[in-house]
Formats: sequence, structure tokens, C-alpha cells
Amino acid sequence: MREVIKQIGQLFFVGFPGDAPSESFLKFVSEEEIGGVILFADNCPTHLAARQNIEVLRSRCADGSPLIAIDQEGGRVCRLKGAPVEYRAASDYGRDKSPAHFTEEYSRAAVYMEALGIDINLAPVADIFLDPENGCLKDRCFGTTPEAVARFVESAVTVSSGAGLLSCLKHFPGLGAARNDPHLHTSTAGYDRMTWEQRERIPFAAGIAAGCDLIMTTHVCATGIDRRIATGSDIIVSGMIRDTLGFEGPVITDDLCMAGAAELGDIGERTVAAFQAGHDLLLFGQNMEASMQAFGYFRDAVRRGEITADRISKSLERLAGLKIKLGRPVLR
Repeated sequence: MREVIKQIGQLFFVGFPGDAPSESFLKFVSEEEIGGVILFADNCPTHLAARQNIEVLRSRCADGSPLIAIDQEGGRVCRLKGAPVEYRAASDYGRDKSPAHFTEEYSRAAVYMEALGIDINLAPVADIFLDPENGCLKDRCFGTTPEAVARFVESAVTVSSGAGLLSCLKHFPGLGAARNDPHLHTSTAGYDRMTWEQRERIPFAAGIAAGCDLIMTTHVCATGIDRRIATGSDIIVSGMIRDTLGFEGPVITDDLCMAGAAELGDIGERTVAAFQAGHDLLLFGQNMEASMQAFGYFRDAVRRGEITADRISKSLERLAGLKIKLGRPVLR
């Protein structure tokens, strides 16, 4: 168990505020062997600054450098600005029915991201834009039908793979029919399992068939499937992602600091609940204090036996699979 406790930092993806990581953040990432760091716009004021921040992070981590993730979806969700890495919103490509234009422009962005040192683009969005009042997803979806979205999702995954960049489908089980923004409130969507099979499932299944590397859930309650939010639902994570879709790669949470996850408890309780539901990787935004608090709570839960060594080992194996794809060292 002691060896397992030493590796639990690998399950955490954390962010930092400002244009450079603080010494305390670097110490936390290094000493706890944190598995990944997510970059936000203020961490990337220039492309050179982004590259330098990545190099600093890796220089401080001797054994198994953290994976570097970013949200570079296109349009308004582009943390990196300017050519060749910034590209148009998903809705623009979908409206033009132009997978070829998307493939061309995203290919340039993906190659450039990989050259900067980024490992994972937390994209594509596999949601279907079903509610025009859904401000959270405005411009972020490729279309209003499952088939239209699926075509672009397949292209994004294929492009990422060719560029040596890991891809991540989001937001499982599907956020397009919800109205509330999970950043601010728990989202709710009224679809049931039969509707999901005929609609939301299709773009996710297409992305998995194309070879996506990760799947991200979000803080949405699909009331016809489970009264719990997806973040804390083993029915959705272990059942639908693993058993129904047959996905074998890592499943990552959406930012656990979001208000939409509040029903799972405080930040530590959210972290344990998400992991127990079947997630492998636990994502936090730029609140370093919250991520450190969650890490301590999670470690205590492992020591109490609330989380088993076998369960942790399964998630570490899935993370190791990502690192092997990238040719990175795997912690033992």
C-alpha cells in the first residue's frame, strides 16, 4: 500500500494561475509526482511563454514528467492565440459542412501544439447542439445532429493521432440537451437511455472507433438514466463508457472545482466520489489550494482503505498506456 500511496499523484491533473508557475506549485507537482498539468490562457500569453512554462515543469520532475493538457477547441475556447494554432469555432465548420477545411486547419494547429510540448488536447467536443439556450456550448459543437457531429469528431481524432497529440472526447454522456452551465450550476438533461442510444451515443462511439485516447465526463444529470450527476455515477462511467461503449482508455473528470459538482460534497469528497464512480484521472483548474486539499483527502481515503490498491493500479495502468503512446517513462 505504501508504494501505491506514492503514486496517487499520477491520478491528478492540476492548473496554476498567472503567466508562470509559482515555486510552491512546482514543488507540489514535483514532490507528489503529479500526473498532469493543464494550461489556461493566462499561462500562455505568448507561444514562447507556453513553451518555457512546459520546459520548467518538466525540468523539475525527474521521474516521469507530467503530461501537459490544454483546451484548444477552436473559436472562443482557444487558450493559445494566433497562427498557426488558433482555428475557427466548431460551429463554423459544421455550418459550412466542411470537414476538409476543418482537417486542414486543425492539422496545422495539432502539429504546432505537439511541437510546443503539449501532450493532450482536451478536444473534440462530441456534444450535439440541441438547445439554442445552452450558452455553455454556444459555437462549441459541430452540429445539431449526431451524424453531423460524428463526422467531425472522427476527423479530429484522426488528425490528433497523426500529429502525435492525444485526443479527448467531451462531455460524456452528452451536454447538448442541457441548459445550465456546469461551471455555475449542476446541469440537467431529461433524456433517457433509449434516447441516448439513438442520439448522444453516436458521436462518442464514432470517436472511440477512430481511436480517441481519453473521454471526459461533466457535471450533468441525465435524469432518465441516473439521478446522480455523471461525475459521481458508476452507471454512467463504469457502465456506459466501459461496458456499453467498450472504451478501455482513461476517463477524466471535468474540473472538480466547478460549482456543478457541489452535490458530491466538498472538494475532497468530490474527488473520492468521482474516482469511486470509475474515473481514472481527476482534473482541477487553477485553484492550487483546492487541488492540494483534494490530494490530501484522497490520500487519507486510501490509507483508510476506502479506496483499494487494486482500483488505483487499474487507473495507473490506463495512464501508463497514454505515456507509452507518447514514448514517456512510466512510474513504477
